[in-house]
Amino acid sequence: MPDPAAKATAAFDCQSCGACCAYSAEWPRFSTEEEEQLDRIPAELIAADQSGMRCEGTRCSALTGEVGKHTACGIYDLRPDVCRACMPGGDDCLMARAAHRLAVS
Repeated sequence: MPDPAAKATAAFDCQSCGACCAYSAEWPRFSTEEEEQLDRIPAELIAADQSGMRCEGTRCSALTGEVGKHTACGIYDLRPDVCRACMPGGDDCLMARAAHRLAVS
């Protein structure tokens, strides 16, 4: 039986998208992280009020590349829990893709 998570990952290539990381300045917020997790994120990438990731407009400052072409997270291994929770093909993913007018694969 095929693994649904593997199928979603194949259909939604995050590295050619990046929409979730450029959807809303309110999205990349800290909520369930332990202090040790937050201490590993570079200070220059954290919002001035320390509530989440610093954004440039709606785009997370850790995002590199061009949305819809080729993107990457500059702190992928250190990314906040909210970023880890956004699953390829999930509701949050689809909402961000629609906002950027990116087709669903």
